[in-house]
Amino acid sequence: MSCYISSNNNRFYVALESAFGSVPAITAQHRIPGVKLAARQALEQTARRDKTGSRTFAGLPNGVRKHTSYQMNTFMTQWANAPDTPSHGPLFQAAMGGSPTAFGGATVASTNGATTVTFTGAHGLSVGQAVASAGELRFVAGIQDATTVFLNAPFTDGVTAGTVLGPTITYGLATEVGSVSLFDYWDPSGAVQRILQGAAVDSLKVKVNGDFHEFAFAGPAQDLLDSASFSGSQGGLTQYPAEPADVGFDYTIEPGHLGQVWMGAAPAQFLTVTTAELGLRNNIQLRAREFGSDSARCIAAGQRSVTLQFSVFESVDVETAGLYQAARQRSPVGVMLQLGQQAGQLFGAYLPALVPEVPEFDDRETRLEWRFQNNRAQGAVNDELYVAFG
Repeated sequence: MSCYISSNNNRFYVALESAFGSVPAITAQHRIPGVKLAARQALEQTARRDKTGSRTFAGLPNGVRKHTSYQMNTFMTQWANAPDTPSHGPLFQAAMGGSPTAFGGATVASTNGATTVTFTGAHGLSVGQAVASAGELRFVAGIQDATTVFLNAPFTDGVTAGTVLGPTITYGLATEVGSVSLFDYWDPSGAVQRILQGAAVDSLKVKVNGDFHEFAFAGPAQDLLDSASFSGSQGGLTQYPAEPADVGFDYTIEPGHLGQVWMGAAPAQFLTVTTAELGLRNNIQLRAREFGSDSARCIAAGQRSVTLQFSVFESVDVETAGLYQAARQRSPVGVMLQLGQQAGQLFGAYLPALVPEVPEFDDRETRLEWRFQNNRAQGAVNDELYVAFG
């Protein structure tokens, strides 16, 4: 018999909720490679002002409002169950709001220049959707007709007639956002198991050039359920759900330095990027102050903020100088990040119109580095960011 619970005997599952706070059923395919789940729940600390005849705190009544929040860090892993959604898909859908759009692949008929691709049949693509070829992702920047699209950047080795572009799944933005349930299972089976119910993704962060490719999700939640105190009807459940049977989980991940960055008004590949962090913030507030309820009723999202912080070594090339000029003129530039370099292990993010800020010159090291901070994406309606797996 073990005298403690090992922190490594932990498994995470995530599933999209059909309605806020309604805990869905999960299967082994909902498992994700979690690094850490920090879930916090605290009672609202209201002051008692009644005269009790002493200085002793008399306590708070049951039913005081609870505030629940979380942060989840996960490694990017391969998209093993294509064409179904990736394991991280529910979290990205909750963060972005839009339903996933799948591209099953198509054959190239011809090309015109480096970024105009014509297919042998109707492509069915829309602006912002991703396509894949030879371990690379690209996004559709425009559509000419039913068979021809314009890509945001050229493929490194190009594509020719007969090239088959591989499947992808793309997540776009929407006005409304969703919620997920996060399941936290431990060994042995007698340990306390937990479910984050009604978890909204207020903050999404994607780091570039770390030890490994990593995603971070954080936000408020409706409640934190547990197997020790569970009572029927919580989260719409009749009993606390058992963990799905283990069918094997592939923990394949890639080093954090593998990928590509394309930037500029006329996008060029930048090989001088040292660090970057993509951030999405939904400015969510849960509707949790209504009379007659001790928990949140729904999600209220505010103005969205999509940012990208990045650093590059200064160079005398035209592309690097163009970034500085765009910052001075406050001219939007297109940016594409690709994490990974193998089919099935690709993640991409496309910002069609990022406005760079004038960079800080960092001369602490032997090479001059430009630090672009507080750069924010803009757009028309729900088009400042697209993310995709391939």
